[in-house]
Amino acid sequence: MTDLPDELLPGTRRALLHRLAVAQSEGRTPSVVAGVVRAGRPVWSGARSMVDGHAPTPDVQYRIGSLTKTFVAVLVLRLRDEGLLDLADPLARHLPGTPADDATIAQLLAHSSGLAAETPGPWWERTEGSLRPGLDDLLETERPLKHPAGRLHHYSNPGYALLGALVETVRGAHWGEVLRREVLAPLGMDRTTLLPEHPHAGGFAVHPWADVMRPEPLTDTGLMGPAGQLWSTGADLARWAAFLATGDDKVLSADSLAEMRRPAVAPDADWTTAYGLGLQLRRHEGRLLYGHTGSMPGFTAGLWISEADDLAAFALSNATSGASAAQLAAQLIAVTAEHEPRLPEPWRPLPELDEDLLELTGPWYWGAAPNVLRLRADRVLELTQLGATGRGSRFRPEPDGTWTGLDNYYAGETLRVVRAADGTVGHLDIGSFIYTREPYGPADAVPGGVDPEGWRAR
Repeated sequence: MTDLPDELLPGTRRALLHRLAVAQSEGRTPSVVAGVVRAGRPVWSGARSMVDGHAPTPDVQYRIGSLTKTFVAVLVLRLRDEGLLDLADPLARHLPGTPADDATIAQLLAHSSGLAAETPGPWWERTEGSLRPGLDDLLETERPLKHPAGRLHHYSNPGYALLGALVETVRGAHWGEVLRREVLAPLGMDRTTLLPEHPHAGGFAVHPWADVMRPEPLTDTGLMGPAGQLWSTGADLARWAAFLATGDDKVLSADSLAEMRRPAVAPDADWTTAYGLGLQLRRHEGRLLYGHTGSMPGFTAGLWISEADDLAAFALSNATSGASAAQLAAQLIAVTAEHEPRLPEPWRPLPELDEDLLELTGPWYWGAAPNVLRLRADRVLELTQLGATGRGSRFRPEPDGTWTGLDNYYAGETLRVVRAADGTVGHLDIGSFIYTREPYGPADAVPGGVDPEGWRAR
C-alpha cells in the first residue's frame, strides 16, 4: 500500500515501547533492541538498557545465533537456482567423505537428515573452532545419525556446518566471503559480519536467583560458524526482514523464498511450530509467522514475519537466558497488527478485458460438487468450491495456453481448457479431474460416463 504512513501512530509506538520495556525488565537483560517493518519499510525501532539515560542504537551489533541459518539457506537456494545442484542431491555428490554422505541437501536444510543435534566433545558454542579443525570432528563417526533420514524434524547444528562447507566447495571461497559478496553487499547489510565490529554489545549470563551477571566468551566457532556465528544490527535485520518478505532478484526470487517457508516435514495435526528450508514457522495468537530464532552464550535473537499482516519484527538481547527475543518479536507483530490492522488493497477493475478468459468464469462442477472460477489480475484464475472446504487453488497462466496451480491440492498441477469441435469451451481438465458446466455433463467428458437415464427423483 503506497498510502501507509512512514511511522506508526503515537498510541502504537507507546504500546510497542511498553512491550519492549517489560521484556527488558522482567527478562533481566542488560539491553534489548527491537524494531517493526511494515510493507518493507522500517516504521518503528526501540531500545532499553540497564544504563540510565542510555540505550543502544540500531547500529550496535548483537550476535544473532541461529538466525545465521537463514543466510546459509539463501546461499544454498541460490546454488540450486543457478543449476549448480539439486536439493534432492545427496551431500556426497558435492562434498564427499563426511559422516552425512547420504543425507540430501533438502534434508540438511530442513533438519530432517537425522543427524545429531550437536557436535561431540565440548560444547561448540562456548569453545573456539580450533578444537574442531576438520569436518570429521563435527559428528560422531560411529553413529552420526540419530533418526532415519527424512522421517522427522530433528534440529542439527552440525548439519548447517556441512551446508556452509558445501557452499565453500561449490563456490571455491569461504562461506562468509560468499555471503558478503552475494547477499549482504547487494542488500546494503554492511554491518552484518562473522566477528564483532565496534560498536557491539557484550554478552552476559545473568544469575538465575540474584541480580548479578558475568560476561560470556565471544568465540569464533570456526567450521560451526554457519550454524550461528553471525553478528548483526537492528538496522541490518530490518533490511533482512524486508528481503525475506518480498525477495530481491539480485539475491533470491520471491518464489524461492516462498518455497523456503513451506513446511518441509509434515507437522503434527495441531502444530504450533514447523520448519521449512532454513526458515522456522510458528503460530502465535492466531497468526502464522515465519522467520527464525537465535541464541548463543550471551545473546538471544528473533525475527518473525506475518505475511497476512504485511508486518515483520525483530528483537536482540544480550543475555544468555531470561528475555526471549523471539517471543518479543512475535509480540511486537501482534501489538502492531492490533493497533493498526492492515488496510485491504482497494478494489480495481482489470486494466483490460480478455473475452476468452471472461468466458471461462462462473460455475463449474466436479461431478456434482459446485465450484466457481474467477478471473483475477495478470490472467490468474481462482477456483473455489462452494459451500465446503474443497480443492480450491489459484492458477498461473503459462505461455502454452495452460495454467499451473499455485497452492493447495492443485499446486503444480496443470489446468487445461478443452474446447468442442466448434471452438466453444467444453470442460476443464485439472490433473485428470474434469470440471463441466453442469453436474455430470456432458456425458462424453465425464470419466466413466453417466447413467443414460439422467437425474431422477426417488
